[in-house]
Amino acid sequence: QVQVVESGGGLVQPGGSLRLSCAASGSIFSINAMGWYRQAPGKQRELVAVITSGGTTNYADSVKGRFTISRDKVTVYLQMNSLEPEDTAVYYCNAQITTPTARYLEVWGQGTLVTVSS
Repeated sequence: QVQVVESGGGLVQPGGSLRLSCAASGSIFSINAMGWYRQAPGKQRELVAVITSGGTTNYADSVKGRFTISRDKVTVYLQMNSLEPEDTAVYYCNAQITTPTARYLEVWGQGTLVTVSS
């Protein structure tokens, strides 16, 4: 089995910072893109940031200049600065994984809640 597990969510005041982590584990040959998505109450899930195995990054316009995505071999991070109430959402990790048997899997985490409020 392959899974990804997020950590690092919580309550923060506007203007504050949080760092999310997501670690992949299991039968993994390689991890291609890893990314973060979020879903606010009453809204659809949206892409926040993604990073490829080669280090290419892409960000939603709403977080450019405030959030930074990075990764090592099996973990992806999301450094979130200058947080705004509009960033409040459940943040989900996504990983595109190739198994040793050449299966392609898209794996989602269970989500971690980020609340930005005074």
